Amino acid sequence: SAAIEMADRGFSVRVLEAQEVGFGASGRNGGQAIHGLACDQDEIEAQLGLDEARRVFGMSIEAIDLILQRCARFNIDADWQDGYLGVATSAGKARDLLAGADHLEAAYGYAMQRIGQADLPQWINSPRYHAAVHDPRSGHLHPLKYTLGLARAAAGMGVKIHEGSAVTAITHGARPVLHTASGRVTARQVLLAGNVYLQGLAPALAPRIMPVGTYIVATDPLPPETVRQLIPCGAAVCDNNFVLDYFRFSPDGCLLYGGRASYSTATPLKMADSLRQRLTLTFPSLAATPIRHAWGGFVDISMNRAPDFGRLPDAPQVYYLQGFSGHGLALTGLAGQVVAEAMAGDATRFDTFARLQHRPFPGGRLLRTPALVLGMAWYRLKDALA
Repeated sequence: SAAIEMADRGFSVRVLEAQEVGFGASGRNGGQAIHGLACDQDEIEAQLGLDEARRVFGMSIEAIDLILQRCARFNIDADWQDGYLGVATSAGKARDLLAGADHLEAAYGYAMQRIGQADLPQWINSPRYHAAVHDPRSGHLHPLKYTLGLARAAAGMGVKIHEGSAVTAITHGARPVLHTASGRVTARQVLLAGNVYLQGLAPALAPRIMPVGTYIVATDPLPPETVRQLIPCGAAVCDNNFVLDYFRFSPDGCLLYGGRASYSTATPLKMADSLRQRLTLTFPSLAATPIRHAWGGFVDISMNRAPDFGRLPDAPQVYYLQGFSGHGLALTGLAGQVVAEAMAGDATRFDTFARLQHRPFPGGRLLRTPALVLGMAWYRLKDALA
């Protein structure tokens, strides 16, 4: 995204990709493009005030529109489907969900349809949920098709993309030098967009994000009538638990069901079986449906789940974008746009995000993972007790 925006402005741009385009969460995420941020708007309001929080929320909607604009501009067939359904797994969670929708409408002018339990089967046919809200402007897509489409677009605009070119070190100065195993690049400005894959390139950033594993299974294709019966609205679905589940149908009728987050950096034992149990809890009629694929990987979570954008303290020519906290499919596109604006001389929107304060995860290098595991166990218990 940033490369496209910089090329549009006439800059010479190179992308140094350690693996291949679409590696990791870029190409294999849940495919949901949803309004807002991973954190509640309360966090943004507390830090920036309501006026700036409205501005940030507006940019999150712009991020969804940007996906559709780029698909049209660059002829990317990414299987876009309108609609997002937020669901609640208990009466208490339902109150929270509907209160959140009320606040978005009252304070931000963003209206969603409230759905009571009696009407849920018209939207999602599951015994698990107590209420829902529907947002027709959000939606879902095939993330790898979209990512590869952006890469083709960037290359067509003259951006040089170097795959298999991990940056091993950065020499800071007026013109930073990026070193790889087979060469180096001297640049006027640099963007670090590696999230949890920066491999120590910017030690100052590491304490503010944690790698959290998230996992997905995909069923065999289901008959079209079954797809329509289970999720009649065709939307992407996500619950409002702190440790949440998310799912959607692909165009060929496979149910992609994600969740089972791991905060220990270790893949859970019998991960596919565990997700099957959660899938069956949501849709009991699919208990015998074969699982075709199972996969997972790391996303970058910040302490408050707000995005962490800025410049390196001692190297203002080096920008960074991280902390998308599992909400990055739409927001990374917008982030690329605002950082390009900053690099081109207008940092107004970038600095709105950069003013958000972030605390390091407690425990230091050795204890922060065990501390996070304990903390998440508490949140899982709260979700269960709710």
